[in-house]
Amino acid sequence: MHDEPTPASDGLTDPAINAPAAPSNRSLTLSVAMLASAVLLAVLALLPAPYAVSSPGPTRDTLGEHAGEPLITITGAQTYDATGELLLTTVSTTGRPDYPSNLLSVITGWFQGATAVRPAELVFPPDITQDEFDQSNEAAMVSSQENATVSALEELGYEVPATMTIAGATEDSGAAGIVQEGDVLVSMDGEPLTTYSQLVDRLFETEPGSTVRLGVLRDGQPLDLDVVTSEREGGGSQLGVYIDPQFDLPVDVSIKIDDIGGSSAGMMFALGIIDKLTPEDEANGAVIAGTGTMDAVGRVGAIGGIQQKLAGARRDGAEWFLAPAANCDEVVGHVPDGLRVVKVETLHEAREAVVAIGAGQGDDLPTCGS
Repeated sequence: MHDEPTPASDGLTDPAINAPAAPSNRSLTLSVAMLASAVLLAVLALLPAPYAVSSPGPTRDTLGEHAGEPLITITGAQTYDATGELLLTTVSTTGRPDYPSNLLSVITGWFQGATAVRPAELVFPPDITQDEFDQSNEAAMVSSQENATVSALEELGYEVPATMTIAGATEDSGAAGIVQEGDVLVSMDGEPLTTYSQLVDRLFETEPGSTVRLGVLRDGQPLDLDVVTSEREGGGSQLGVYIDPQFDLPVDVSIKIDDIGGSSAGMMFALGIIDKLTPEDEANGAVIAGTGTMDAVGRVGAIGGIQQKLAGARRDGAEWFLAPAANCDEVVGHVPDGLRVVKVETLHEAREAVVAIGAGQGDDLPTCGS
């Protein structure tokens, strides 16, 4: 019999020879220091930072549904299906007291072209509470929806009667000390005023510095007031009064969008209403995004965060973007590849742009570079 050697007798497996060397004190100290630094950096990255970070937010199709419900519902008139998309665009911003930015998002934002980093107080005024800020945003959204509805209906030829109640006068205007809060405006220079757009149109045709005679109802009694107009930016005259119009809508329009505030979606709301109320399929399968405030007479106003909205639109498949002409200086040089921007100043121009794009004739539309 021959005995086989045991593993323990093989000198190559001697534990004393193959045991790892004990770490030196220097290596141990370095490892602990690196671990501590990593933990510290992780903690610092999550600490609140006094900055507002704005990035591309979600889009919503005003012709589609959100959370299983139509974004725009219309009753009192026939509606029509559409094949395109009209995307309202948004900006997601951190930096509020209830949703602070952290250092990591701030540093990351500095290196992302579609993200804006600014001191928080420039975005969220420190002299108002969070509740006041939210209420202001909600009020702006409600006003935006009403203006969009009125302007869309009038663009389609509806007459939208309005009761125009004066809420006050601006200081140093020709109306100061003459009109009173609660006066109801019913005529101008003897011509009845039944819609808000009539008042705006007549003032646009009035030379600044002219004296106009306003017919009002004060405590239910008729009264004539002479007011000297002042120059209005963009042409025509202004009265220097705050008017709170109450509209009598001939069609019931409901817009359901609970998680977005502000007024910048007005133009896209109006375009969605128009598309639903007309048999023509204006967008005709195209994905068109846009942004812009909308007043009750169809003027498109400037908004904030245009560069983030451009990026969000392209991310969500838009090939066209309707931008307020007043924002063109912020658009040039920041248009994502594959997105074509059309500048608009009125709802009528925006509507015509959608029709041209849907018909495959959008190449000649005005852009922010022309």
